[in-house]
Amino acid sequence: MTTKVRASHILVKTEAEAKDILSKINAGDNFEALAKKFSTCPSGRKGGDLGMFGKGMMVKEFEDASFKAKAGDVVGPVKTQFGYHIIKVTETK
Repeated sequence: MTTKVRASHILVKTEAEAKDILSKINAGDNFEALAKKFSTCPSGRKGGDLGMFGKGMMVKEFEDASFKAKAGDVVGPVKTQFGYHIIKVTETK
């Protein structure tokens, strides 16, 4: 059986922005609300939810970080060709 992950993310242009958002999350701010406010990805409108995905469906850096994390973990900043991501893993199957 293949492992799948459900994750949400916040995509921003700079590492500084990503670190600032991560510190807000660590201070207790709501991830989904921050995604709606700051994410440059269309998924931001849905609180950053990307749904379930398997290996090979996302860019390597994003996938590696997502599959290493456990459900409930927030990781980042993760740099990809799209920018900097803060990733929240919500479920693993």
